[in-house]
Amino acid sequence: MSALLEVDDLRISARNDDDELTPIVKGVSFTVARGEVVALIGESGSGKTTIALSSLGYTKPGLEFTGGEVRLEGEDVITMESDQLRGLRGQRVAYLAQSAAATFNPALTIGEQVTETCVLHGILTQEQADQRAETLYRALELPDPDRLGKRYPHQVSGGQLQRLMAATALCGKPDLLVLDEPTTALDVTTQIEVLKAFKSVIKQEGAAAIYVTHDLSVVAQIADHIVVLYAGEIQEHGTAEQVVSKPSHDYTRRLMHAVRPPPAAGQGDETSGEHRREAPALEVKDILAGYGRTQGGVPSITVLRDVNVAIERGHSVGIIGESGCGKSTLARVMAGLLPAAQGQVLLDGEELKPALQQRKRDELQKIQFVFQMADTALNPRQRIDHILGRPLEFYLGLKGEEKRRRIGELLQMVELPQEFAGRYPEELSGGQKQRINLARALAASPEVLLCDEVISALDSIVGANVIELLKRLRKQTGVSFVFISHDLSTVASFADEIVVLYAGRVVERGTTDAVLSPPYHPYTRLLISSVPELRVGWLEETMETQEAQAGIDRVVTLTDKGCPFFDRCPLAIEGTCDEETPPVRALTGSHAIECHRSEAEFAH
Repeated sequence: MSALLEVDDLRISARNDDDELTPIVKGVSFTVARGEVVALIGESGSGKTTIALSSLGYTKPGLEFTGGEVRLEGEDVITMESDQLRGLRGQRVAYLAQSAAATFNPALTIGEQVTETCVLHGILTQEQADQRAETLYRALELPDPDRLGKRYPHQVSGGQLQRLMAATALCGKPDLLVLDEPTTALDVTTQIEVLKAFKSVIKQEGAAAIYVTHDLSVVAQIADHIVVLYAGEIQEHGTAEQVVSKPSHDYTRRLMHAVRPPPAAGQGDETSGEHRREAPALEVKDILAGYGRTQGGVPSITVLRDVNVAIERGHSVGIIGESGCGKSTLARVMAGLLPAAQGQVLLDGEELKPALQQRKRDELQKIQFVFQMADTALNPRQRIDHILGRPLEFYLGLKGEEKRRRIGELLQMVELPQEFAGRYPEELSGGQKQRINLARALAASPEVLLCDEVISALDSIVGANVIELLKRLRKQTGVSFVFISHDLSTVASFADEIVVLYAGRVVERGTTDAVLSPPYHPYTRLLISSVPELRVGWLEETMETQEAQAGIDRVVTLTDKGCPFFDRCPLAIEGTCDEETPPVRALTGSHAIECHRSEAEFAH
């Protein structure tokens, strides 16, 4: 098979303020053949994206090519003139970014944006481009392909938007696709459907792809060859089967060790009762919440219905579910950012006012929010000592030497060096920013930390380190965690209790071991079976299962009557599940499942 892309001894350096060059990519060589997917894997800062972008003849500002060649069908793209590069980018080599939501313009229809590149380059007429787009919608298994182009980006789900980004890239029939972490921020069921669609469409189109990711489990499903990178150098290179099954380099084995095992009983963290008190640290009772105008105490769009969750002191409760299930809405209700229409929020047994503005300062201090994207949560114009010092002054009244000492302790607590106090967020890596995000929340000496998808954007090694850090902090300080995630493996390794949310209802709850052992609610079973395993061929096997065929590639729909999981459930009973609210079945201990089926029926 002839090579489409040849990367030969590629060298890229960064120029510092003193006009000196620091090597970033150090003599990397690999090839990509037609119809083949080559994965570049490694932790943050290993040079994956920098190498992948070189196939577009592009380097980020501050970087420059200092050696080697990147040949596309024999032509070196590094030495191409601007006019040639314009014809190359989007036409012969297409780039898919990590965030589909940030890629699409909310003011234009999907069809306009998908066809723009091929019409602009004069590859197809508008009519031909529209037909090509419709063919791609079908190939990518998108719903309603005839009318999809007339919708706007906000009218489709995250997984559908991710596949539409692939349609945009493929519209001009490029030879090479550069996929940069395209499934990192997706929940498990959406990730499966996107991977399946990408895999089939690359083969159908006869295109080739470079797949940039830190997730080895994903790589095992889609890649033909794997290139393992560390600090800009190749550590290992081979077929997917060879690298996944028989890794030869210590660093590859370390990456594999950081991949959390599929969720199962016995993985949760041990908790002691030493911090326990009579009342839970935080409790929500009979919560009904949503968005839009309230009529008769009910919002126009109801997201949460009859939600009850209690978080004991020193415990961590994992709240899991797909995008659109209401996880972040529940955290916003707890924090007072979104006042509940009905129900109570209790802190140490005392009822809190629904809205943040009505709560006292000491109540605000006790519940702190750790946001998902540290990039947007930290002010880029403030130094780290100012970011950490603000809550120390506001809540604890610390000033001067006492404040400086406490900032040092917080940095130590999140395992960062003292000199970071004088830096700005842009001088930190993604994992370091997330630690500062965490330190800021801890600065208030809270009783409850609401962690919303805090490791979803981090690579496996950094993410594993942050989880270990959270475990240590819980033991040291007795702080309680509400850990919101769509990543079941993470929740299984950290939480001692799990609440499974679906379409704003609690469908299953209990200790981690109970929820991750049969019997499962059909939705919990779908989530568990959708977590990718670190072996080649897993994706094809999973797509054949009853759960996957019934439940994957469906959108979470909020319903007023019956069980909201009805149209995705392999055990659904017509005339009952779609009409009546399912009863709550109490199993052993605190384990409960909301389902019309008996325990014996959903145990199978």
